Amino acid sequence: MTTADPPRLRLDKWLWAARLYKTRALAAADADRGRVCVNDQTAKPGRELRLGDRVGLRQGPIERVVVVRQLAALRGPAPVAQGLYEETPASLDARQRWAEQQRLAAGPGGVQPPPGRPTKRERRRLVDWQRWSASADEGA
Repeated sequence: MTTADPPRLRLDKWLWAARLYKTRALAAADADRGRVCVNDQTAKPGRELRLGDRVGLRQGPIERVVVVRQLAALRGPAPVAQGLYEETPASLDARQRWAEQQRLAAGPGGVQPPPGRPTKRERRRLVDWQRWSASADEGA
Protein backbone atom coordinates (compact mmCIF):
# COMPACT_ATOMS: atom_id res chain seq x y z
CA MET A 1 0.00 0.00 0.00
CA THR A 2 1.43 3.35 -0.98
CA THR A 3 0.90 6.62 0.88
CA ALA A 4 -1.62 7.75 -1.77
CA ASP A 5 -3.98 4.80 -1.12
CA PRO A 6 -6.80 5.55 1.32
CA PRO A 7 -7.01 3.27 4.38
CA ARG A 8 -9.36 0.31 3.97
CA LEU A 9 -10.67 -2.41 6.26
CA ARG A 10 -12.89 -5.51 5.96
CA LEU A 11 -16.56 -4.88 6.67
CA ASP A 12 -17.01 -7.67 9.23
CA LYS A 13 -13.93 -6.58 11.14
CA TRP A 14 -15.10 -2.98 11.32
CA LEU A 15 -18.65 -3.94 12.39
CA TRP A 16 -17.16 -5.96 15.23
CA ALA A 17 -14.70 -3.22 16.23
CA ALA A 18 -17.50 -0.62 16.18
CA ARG A 19 -19.49 -2.85 18.57
CA LEU A 20 -22.44 -3.09 16.22
CA TYR A 21 -22.17 -6.90 16.57
CA LYS A 22 -21.03 -8.93 19.54
CA THR A 23 -18.73 -11.17 17.49
CA ARG A 24 -17.06 -10.95 14.13
CA ALA A 25 -18.73 -14.24 13.15
CA LEU A 26 -22.19 -12.71 13.74
CA ALA A 27 -21.24 -9.69 11.64
CA ALA A 28 -20.03 -11.95 8.81
CA ALA A 29 -23.16 -14.12 9.03
CA ASP A 30 -25.49 -11.11 8.76
CA ALA A 31 -23.50 -9.78 5.81
CA ASP A 32 -23.76 -13.18 4.11
CA ARG A 33 -27.54 -13.14 4.64
CA GLY A 34 -27.82 -9.77 2.91
CA ARG A 35 -28.66 -7.76 6.03
CA VAL A 36 -25.75 -5.36 5.61
CA CYS A 37 -25.46 -2.78 2.81
CA VAL A 38 -22.60 -0.46 1.97
CA ASN A 39 -23.57 2.61 -0.05
CA ASP A 40 -27.00 1.05 -0.79
CA GLN A 41 -25.53 -2.18 -2.17
CA THR A 42 -25.58 -5.50 -0.36
CA ALA A 43 -22.11 -6.32 0.86
CA LYS A 44 -20.14 -9.44 1.62
CA PRO A 45 -18.06 -9.69 4.82
CA GLY A 46 -14.82 -9.15 2.88
CA ARG A 47 -15.97 -5.86 1.35
CA GLU A 48 -13.40 -3.15 2.03
CA LEU A 49 -14.75 -0.09 3.83
CA ARG A 50 -13.43 3.39 3.31
CA LEU A 51 -13.96 6.58 5.28
CA GLY A 52 -17.31 8.18 4.48
CA ASP A 53 -19.06 4.95 3.41
CA ARG A 54 -22.72 4.59 4.46
CA VAL A 55 -23.36 1.26 6.14
CA GLY A 56 -26.95 0.10 6.54
CA LEU A 57 -27.67 -2.88 8.75
CA ARG A 58 -30.77 -4.64 9.96
CA GLN A 59 -30.67 -6.21 13.42
CA GLY A 60 -34.03 -7.83 14.04
CA PRO A 61 -36.76 -5.22 13.51
CA ILE A 62 -34.29 -2.33 13.83
CA GLU A 63 -32.67 -0.80 10.75
CA ARG A 64 -29.65 1.41 11.30
CA VAL A 65 -27.71 3.60 8.89
CA VAL A 66 -24.27 4.79 9.96
CA VAL A 67 -21.51 6.73 8.26
CA VAL A 68 -17.94 5.47 8.72
CA ARG A 69 -15.83 8.17 10.42
CA GLN A 70 -12.78 6.13 11.42
CA LEU A 71 -11.39 2.68 10.72
CA ALA A 72 -10.22 0.36 13.49
CA ALA A 73 -9.30 -3.30 13.26
CA LEU A 74 -9.18 -3.82 17.03
CA ARG A 75 -12.16 -3.79 19.36
CA GLY A 76 -11.75 -1.18 22.05
CA PRO A 77 -13.86 0.41 24.76
CA ALA A 78 -17.41 1.50 23.95
CA PRO A 79 -16.68 5.27 23.86
CA VAL A 80 -13.91 4.67 21.33
CA ALA A 81 -16.15 2.37 19.27
CA GLN A 82 -18.90 5.01 19.15
CA GLY A 83 -16.40 7.40 17.62
CA LEU A 84 -15.88 5.08 14.66
CA TYR A 85 -19.27 5.94 13.18
CA GLU A 86 -21.99 8.55 13.12
CA GLU A 87 -25.60 7.42 12.96
CA THR A 88 -27.83 9.36 10.58
CA PRO A 89 -30.62 11.49 12.11
CA ALA A 90 -33.28 9.49 10.24
CA SER A 91 -31.90 6.25 11.68
CA LEU A 92 -31.82 7.67 15.21
CA ASP A 93 -35.41 8.88 14.86
CA ALA A 94 -36.60 5.50 13.59
CA ARG A 95 -34.89 3.67 16.49
CA GLN A 96 -36.46 6.04 19.03
CA ARG A 97 -39.92 5.56 17.49
CA TRP A 98 -39.47 1.78 17.60
CA ALA A 99 -38.38 1.92 21.26
CA GLU A 100 -41.41 4.07 22.10
CA GLN A 101 -43.74 1.62 20.34
CA GLN A 102 -42.19 -1.26 22.28
CA ARG A 103 -42.59 0.62 25.54
CA LEU A 104 -46.26 1.41 24.86
CA ALA A 105 -47.06 -2.08 23.57
CA ALA A 106 -45.83 -3.70 26.77
CA GLY A 107 -48.72 -2.23 28.74
CA PRO A 108 -48.68 -1.49 32.45
CA GLY A 109 -46.07 -3.34 34.44
CA GLY A 110 -43.64 -3.73 31.56
CA VAL A 111 -43.15 -6.78 29.38
CA GLN A 112 -45.55 -9.59 30.22
CA PRO A 113 -44.38 -13.21 30.05
CA PRO A 114 -45.97 -15.25 27.29
CA PRO A 115 -48.96 -17.35 28.33
CA GLY A 116 -48.05 -20.91 29.10
CA ARG A 117 -46.83 -22.59 32.24
CA PRO A 118 -47.70 -20.72 35.43
CA THR A 119 -44.97 -19.13 37.50
CA LYS A 120 -44.10 -20.43 40.93
CA ARG A 121 -46.25 -17.76 42.57
CA GLU A 122 -49.18 -18.54 40.28
CA ARG A 123 -48.86 -22.28 41.00
CA ARG A 124 -48.97 -21.63 44.73
CA ARG A 125 -52.06 -19.47 44.37
CA LEU A 126 -53.72 -22.11 42.19
CA VAL A 127 -52.97 -24.92 44.64
CA ASP A 128 -54.22 -22.79 47.53
CA TRP A 129 -57.39 -21.90 45.64
CA GLN A 130 -58.01 -25.53 44.68
CA ARG A 131 -57.53 -26.64 48.28
CA TRP A 132 -60.09 -24.14 49.58
CA SER A 133 -62.56 -24.65 46.77
CA ALA A 134 -62.36 -28.45 47.11
CA SER A 135 -63.07 -28.33 50.82
CA ALA A 136 -66.06 -26.01 50.25
CA ASP A 137 -67.48 -28.39 47.63
CA GLU A 138 -67.15 -31.42 49.91
CA GLY A 139 -69.39 -29.90 52.58
CA ALA A 140 -72.30 -29.35 50.18
